[in-house]
Amino acid sequence: MPAGHGLRSRTRDLFARGFRKKGYIPLSTYLKTYRTGQYVDVKVNGAVHKGMPHKFYHGRTGRVWNVTKRAIGVEINKQVGNRIIRKRIHVRVEHVQPSRCEEELRARKIRNDELKAAAKARGEVISTKRQPQGPKPGFMVEGASLETVTPIPYDVVNDLKGGY
Repeated sequence: MPAGHGLRSRTRDLFARGFRKKGYIPLSTYLKTYRTGQYVDVKVNGAVHKGMPHKFYHGRTGRVWNVTKRAIGVEINKQVGNRIIRKRIHVRVEHVQPSRCEEELRARKIRNDELKAAAKARGEVISTKRQPQGPKPGFMVEGASLETVTPIPYDVVNDLKGGY
């Protein structure tokens, strides 16, 4: 019999609950507040079949564009052929979690503001732009001795005495 191409085909491991993650869903999942424009990760919870997104969207990051009573509208980019289409899907809260993709950006903004304030107090102007790392500096190896290696001439007579 040929392989099926249904909606949930090839998702046995993809949608399976993790080790020691089975059982009831914590209430914190339902009590999280999502706002429009916020980044979220679509992570399917196999225990809840309602409002489950297609397997393509599992593991994708998108932006919230709509919040309803039990579900969240998420805008996700999908590559179709040679173009990228912005897809809008509604996903239940159980299958969504806040994304950590902006954490590094927020931390860098705070750090840059502190650096600018410190520089302003000193009366300096600094650049907070990220710079490419560049090549590593060169160094000399100490204590190494030079060894000359010469090849050993091939001897046909001694090679045949080895015996096979």
